[in-house]
Amino acid sequence: MAISGWPGELLDRAQSWGFLYRYYEKRVLRELDASSLPRHIAVLADGNRRWARTNAPGKPLVVGYQAGADKLKEFVGWCSELDIPLVTLWVLSTDNLRRSEGAEVAPLLDVIQRLFTDLASIADYRVQMVGDASLLPAEMAATIVSAEAATANNSGCHVNVAIAYGGRHELRDAVRSLLSSEASKGNSLDQLADSLEIDDIAEHLYTAGQPDPDLIIRTSGEQRMSGFLIWQAAHSEFYFCEALWPDFRKVDFVRALRSYAQRERRFGR
Repeated sequence: MAISGWPGELLDRAQSWGFLYRYYEKRVLRELDASSLPRHIAVLADGNRRWARTNAPGKPLVVGYQAGADKLKEFVGWCSELDIPLVTLWVLSTDNLRRSEGAEVAPLLDVIQRLFTDLASIADYRVQMVGDASLLPAEMAATIVSAEAATANNSGCHVNVAIAYGGRHELRDAVRSLLSSEASKGNSLDQLADSLEIDDIAEHLYTAGQPDPDLIIRTSGEQRMSGFLIWQAAHSEFYFCEALWPDFRKVDFVRALRSYAQRERRFGR
């Protein structure tokens, strides 16, 4: 049954815009050479709290966290469709854990745990936590370890989920791990100082063995890194989007890919 009056006009207009966006997405993707696509995309999914305050006033902020988690699953699906092999999602920083009150953190941790287990059950994804598991509740950490083990041999998109993650925190842990490893070999600090190379540190990062991100996307209009992948992002390309994360659309993703493909990467040269 047709809807008359202004509601029907709005619906028709929305459907028209939806069609145009889908046409635009497909056209841009057709124009992109597969070899020009990033092989590792990282995203700072920012703006969930602001989205909740605007779109669900009076309701708990967890509404925004859940909307953001749903969008993250959708985002990984977009990457998987394009055969992008590695995706890193930053969902909780060490700063967030320190600043937030327990009443706010507990619902967020529940959303993140469900996100992690949902991703582990979708398609053929391999999921991995990137962060300090010792900062999480023991039950949550155990669930994450179990999900990681269950997907360890999957051949689909590799999804890093950055939980309890901070760039400085990661570098501290890398140095600790490196020192412990050298001590177990009987090497002294003087020997380590004489032989230490850049790759020696990289081997002890949370992302050891993975390629660095080619493209890093941040939403909500913020144009800073906030300590995200400090080491790995040395030569990454950045794309900043005004949309709050739950409002991030596939057309925004396609625009980010187009922007990336149009750049000449110099890798510091």
